[in-house]
This record gives sequence, structure tokens and C-alpha cells, in this order.
Amino acid sequence: MGFIQVIEYETDRPDEMWALGEERIAGMGDIPPGFRLTITQDRDNPSRYVTVVEFPSYEAAMENSGHPDTDAFARRMAALCTKGPTFHNLDIRRTVPS
Repeated sequence: MGFIQVIEYETDRPDEMWALGEERIAGMGDIPPGFRLTITQDRDNPSRYVTVVEFPSYEAAMENSGHPDTDAFARRMAALCTKGPTFHNLDIRRTVPS
């Protein structure tokens, strides 16, 4: 079963947040199968962002969370936030059309 983590946050330093994310993606090397990252910005509140990270399974997500690089990234990200981050951990129950 697939797994999604939704991360909500606000920042007044979007360029630094973007650079941090790019650094993290570059450091990942080969993107694992079933992994997908989507970054969104709220049209009504431009300082609010929602990042959606898809994993092939909860176990794969927890393996990723256990890496020291992930913890360091999360701490650096939180330092750039004016609100949040708030994490939502979601099991995928159904996807249409698949």
C-alpha cells in the first residue's frame, strides 16, 4: 500500500527554502522507485506551502525518515518556517484511475 506525507508550512524565506529542497534532492542520488515529490504554493496565502511526498509504502517512508540526512534537512527546514511545519501521514486507500 502506498503512503503519502503532507507537510504544511509558511515561510517568508521561499528562496532559501527552495535552495534547501534542491540541495536535498541532489543529495538523494537516484530517486527510488515509487517516490514522488510535489511542492505547492497557496494562491490565497502566498507564504503558505504544502509539500506532498509519495512513497511506495509506509516502511519506505520510515526508512527515509530514519536517515540522518533527513533529520538534518527537517531541522534546517523548520528553521526557515514562520509557521509549522505540520506533518500529516496518510495511507493511500484508493487512487483513480489506477
